Amino acid sequence: MAKPRSSLISLSDTPYYHCIARCVRRGYLCGFDKLTQKNFDHRKLWLIERIKFLASVFCIDVAAYAIMSNHYHLVLRVNTDKAKLLTQDEVLKRWHCVCQPKPIIARYIKGKALPNSHQFVLDGCVADYRERLTSISWFMRFLNEFIARQANVEDNCKGHFWEGRFKSQALLDEVAVLACMTYVDLNPIRAKMADTPETSDFTSIQERLGIAPAIPNIEQETTQAKQTQVDSKQSNHLNPVRKAELLPFVKSNQELAPNFKRDASHIPFSLIDYVELVDWTGRQIRQDKRGFIQSNIPSIVQRLGLTDESWLEFASAIETNFSHSIGQAVQLQHYAKAHQLKRVKGITKTKQRLQT
Repeated sequence: MAKPRSSLISLSDTPYYHCIARCVRRGYLCGFDKLTQKNFDHRKLWLIERIKFLASVFCIDVAAYAIMSNHYHLVLRVNTDKAKLLTQDEVLKRWHCVCQPKPIIARYIKGKALPNSHQFVLDGCVADYRERLTSISWFMRFLNEFIARQANVEDNCKGHFWEGRFKSQALLDEVAVLACMTYVDLNPIRAKMADTPETSDFTSIQERLGIAPAIPNIEQETTQAKQTQVDSKQSNHLNPVRKAELLPFVKSNQELAPNFKRDASHIPFSLIDYVELVDWTGRQIRQDKRGFIQSNIPSIVQRLGLTDESWLEFASAIETNFSHSIGQAVQLQHYAKAHQLKRVKGITKTKQRLQT
């Protein structure tokens, strides 16, 4: 028997949760559908864009994600401290990025005076919205509903897009958080969709490594999607908030706290150690999974040329070393060619520091 979501999500126990949602009948509605011979890879970009947008609206950070062909994974961290510090206007601004304001609140936004009875309603709405901004249920609702509506408009159909309500798992300690993040980032490899973490498209580890997904003809595939947008009530009609970045790791092992702090603003692990952990875990053969990282492939640190010193130097001089684009040498060269640029600042230094 299904349990109420309130009994599964307890922020007093942990702010970290692993969430999974699957397409109806687990059909490949976000990938290449063998039955219809249609490619829906562009919907993976919809999901990533929507996740980033909602993370900027809600007081919820994204630690890891993997967008698969018939489901997706998220590792989320609820930031209740951030929600408590929001002013009344900030709460309203954030919430009205995803919902139309009520008439009373619309009057307040326009600067009109409110009688005491209306002020009481306004205060109640602000308190309610502040709580919702830390609700994973509301976060997932606005994510899944938006994607479902957009996909149905594109397919010119009605009905369910997702199999049912999302599944959630509480991550109670540091080991659970790292294990779950690793599991999520290795999903494409275990499904034999990729050979290495850096080639695992639509995953958080690929984004953290600064490698763009290799999607052929993506602009052509998304033309129809752009023409079939959902009405303004369900889309990002205000959008005053910048898209959120992934929850960061600590800069180095020296900054790690002796104990895991659930309210920390960083993942208590260094990025280089994490990618090594993912790489090592991906090499372990599992009988219940088709894919793994081959033993003859060099380590991810060797493949990417990463060291603590080179990574910190690369990440701490973004404005100084780069101009219009930031990335590793290969990506910078592709960018220069695509935009017909004779020179791109940062290629030489990137080659020296990351050996790519």
